[in-house]
Amino acid sequence: MIVDNLLTMEPFSVVSVTRGVTALGGLFVATVAYRGYRRNSSTKMRALAIGIALLTAGVYVAVILADIIGAGNGVVLLVRGLVTVIGLCAVLYAITVE
Repeated sequence: MIVDNLLTMEPFSVVSVTRGVTALGGLFVATVAYRGYRRNSSTKMRALAIGIALLTAGVYVAVILADIIGAGNGVVLLVRGLVTVIGLCAVLYAITVE
């Protein structure tokens, strides 16, 4: 049964699926923000779209790429942290600059 298979999933599989779903949801929100930028020519909306994309899909892609090249845990955490900080800076710019 499908329910039995779901209950016996490995933790890594669950983490991978939830990260992927989070990345897709974030890309959807970033796309909506980017469409707002295109419609209104608002640089704040562009910065918001970039920040949301980095915070969700950017982190996901960065971690996957770091894992593929065989980087250690420290490097993966560093890359994830850098992408998160850059995304947060973009969101901060979007909500504070006039």
